[in-house]
Amino acid sequence: MRRLQFEEPVTRAGPLARRLALLSLLVTVLALVLVRDPRAETGPALATLAAGLGVAALAILAAAFAFVRVWREGARGLGAALAGLFLATVILAYPAYAAIRGLRLPALVDITTDIDNPPAFSRSRAAFAARDGRYPADPGPAARERQRAAYPQIAPLTLDLDADEAFELARKAAVNRKWQIVEAIRPGGRLGNGRIEAVSRGLVLNLPDDVTVRVHPRADGARIDVRSASRLGDRDFGANADRIRAYLDEVANLALAVK
Repeated sequence: MRRLQFEEPVTRAGPLARRLALLSLLVTVLALVLVRDPRAETGPALATLAAGLGVAALAILAAAFAFVRVWREGARGLGAALAGLFLATVILAYPAYAAIRGLRLPALVDITTDIDNPPAFSRSRAAFAARDGRYPADPGPAARERQRAAYPQIAPLTLDLDADEAFELARKAAVNRKWQIVEAIRPGGRLGNGRIEAVSRGLVLNLPDDVTVRVHPRADGARIDVRSASRLGDRDFGANADRIRAYLDEVANLALAVK
């Protein structure tokens, strides 16, 4: 008597999820290399990065479809689906975290420690060249009020040091943060304020943002104000506030060390 042979079902979605995740990894790594290269065009590099993340999302969908077939039909391919899901989740973890955090914050791209009188960016030729010919526009009163509500802890730093000492600490902190200092004007002159104009780059994408620091002499020391503005997008996902906090913490620690 002839035995009937039954073939065990195999889901193609599992291997597809794994292949898509591997493709996403390749595209994302290539995109990160392009984005971090100052010589590359930012727009196409970011589009490539978005495509890599989109492929990772497709890998997760394929893995989910494979899980349904494995559950309902006992199909093979679970291992490939799990591998694809794990790799795609690793690729999307940080972008998802940044997106969730950013959606909880207002759409701001310009943060300052002085809402009423923000430090002005330099209009010198060197500053314009460093900003690729851009001048960050003032976001307006409504945006400043949104900042006040979202970041009440962003405030000036007052030091009981003379303005020259405070300026040197502010400059050293900028160097420690690996900012590209474009201008560094000591306190004095007509307005009396010191100013540091700089470009800061993000840790992951290495995209440039513009920063200006104002050192204002006071009778009891000096006041340091900072303004940080993003060049791209309509929201900064909290990056400018994080940058200001980290910088002022650096200055405060340096001030404690000299006492």
